[in-house]
Amino acid sequence: MTGTRLAELPGRPCPIAAAIEVVGERWALLIVRELHLGAKTFNEIVQGTGAPRDRVAARLKSLAEAGIVERVAYQSSPQRFEYHLTPSGQELAPILKALLKWGLKHVVQPDDPDRDAYRSAAVSKGSA
Repeated sequence: MTGTRLAELPGRPCPIAAAIEVVGERWALLIVRELHLGAKTFNEIVQGTGAPRDRVAARLKSLAEAGIVERVAYQSSPQRFEYHLTPSGQELAPILKALLKWGLKHVVQPDDPDRDAYRSAAVSKGSA
């Protein structure tokens, strides 16, 4: 993983800004969410995120370069890969859970029919 020098960031140099440089790209945290929930293949990640295939490919590449995701070959002809969270990526789970709880409290409409499925996930241990 390549690190970031705080002084090289625009604005106020801080670790939050450095973290956002890595996981703040559109779709990045949703890819982490899908891997955390058990997705392994590119197609599973695309389906779970709803992101365009080219965006998923780009984000997987940047997440791998940042040491958050690892790519493991499982087939050679044609070449196919599985994706797994590294220990660094697994440490994002509490952030996903916090975003889930915050989203339920402040963003999702109270009468949303899908809300209850996520409310139970927000209180169960380790869910995101």
